[in-house]
Amino acid sequence: MSSEVPNRDPAEAGRAELPYRLRQQGLLGAFARLALQSRDLDGLLQRAAEVCAEGLGAPCSQILEYRPQEHSFLVRAAAGWPEGTVGSAYPAGDEAAPAAYAFRTGAGVLANMLSDSPRFRLPDPFAQAGIRHAVNVPIVLGEEGRRAYGVLEVCGRTDPGFDRADQDFLAGMAALIGLAVERQFGEQRLRDALDHQALLAREMSHRVKNSLGVVAGLLRLQSRDAHSHEVRYALEDAGARIATVAQVHDHLWRGLHVSTVEVSDFVRELVSKLQEAAPGHALHCEADARVIAADQAIPIGLMVNELVTNAVKYAYPAGTGPVRVAVAVRGDRLRVDVSDEGIGLPPDFDVHARQRSLGLKIINNLTRQLDGRLFAEANNPGARFVLEMPLG
Repeated sequence: MSSEVPNRDPAEAGRAELPYRLRQQGLLGAFARLALQSRDLDGLLQRAAEVCAEGLGAPCSQILEYRPQEHSFLVRAAAGWPEGTVGSAYPAGDEAAPAAYAFRTGAGVLANMLSDSPRFRLPDPFAQAGIRHAVNVPIVLGEEGRRAYGVLEVCGRTDPGFDRADQDFLAGMAALIGLAVERQFGEQRLRDALDHQALLAREMSHRVKNSLGVVAGLLRLQSRDAHSHEVRYALEDAGARIATVAQVHDHLWRGLHVSTVEVSDFVRELVSKLQEAAPGHALHCEADARVIAADQAIPIGLMVNELVTNAVKYAYPAGTGPVRVAVAVRGDRLRVDVSDEGIGLPPDFDVHARQRSLGLKIINNLTRQLDGRLFAEANNPGARFVLEMPLG
């Protein structure tokens, strides 16, 4: 450790030392609390430069970030220096500069009486500012200081300069700065990793959507060549169900979040797609806004598809009519209501009966999957199917 410790009058130093050191400790504690709370790294570094100058009673200070590609120091924060100092850079290879020497050796440097020092000098433009004393400590990252970040430097113009206790104060500040920078880097790495994961998930959903769209298209083509009406309807229904799942994945890859779906947008878009397949019927949709998990959106979409398709097929045997879809959010529960104004339900209709159609079997299975409750009732005229489920 290099040091040029100033000579102080012992009696005078003793009278002023205690409040001086207590102020430093107070500033250190206050900055530690700020460093734990702040997420604004630029603002935090600027405050650190101001605290260092205040703690040492010095006119100016700066935080230097080392840039390995240019082998230079970038001034990240400064106090007491002219406007424009922050953002400027100068070479880091001149070890006659205390900051460069402190960075290379990883040790603090006391450089008092710079004008008379054969060892150290300040680089331009700092040398022209009447600086006589400097104290530097390295800023390192990691619990064991494995990576160097830069240097914390405080400069003075008046005697007697700085001492070892001043350097210790700066070392404490440098440790806090290092922790704050490391946390910011860690959070940025985490954000980058999450962004990358989200990108991969979106890409996966996009490809799944495209693949399911191809399968749905193949089923539609095959249904056209089917010789049996029963087979044709089965293929068309299967294609519609696959297209519904594809639509959820379409929402996922286009949305802000890959694991959630805005249910009102999703259901409205689904009903609009179903309208294309039922041009003679008037399909209406009302839906409350609520973000739900994709795991819930897929079965909800399949249920809406089944219920609307059933209403279109069976509610109006002699013609066409309206079908209404309503999605309502009531606290922590969701209600899906599909109704028509058709011929209504048979007297002995049981929505939970095992001998019902494949569509109703699918609806009941989806209801259990959603931990919901399904019931059917007369709509006077027509029929109404209602799903009630918890939102989790």
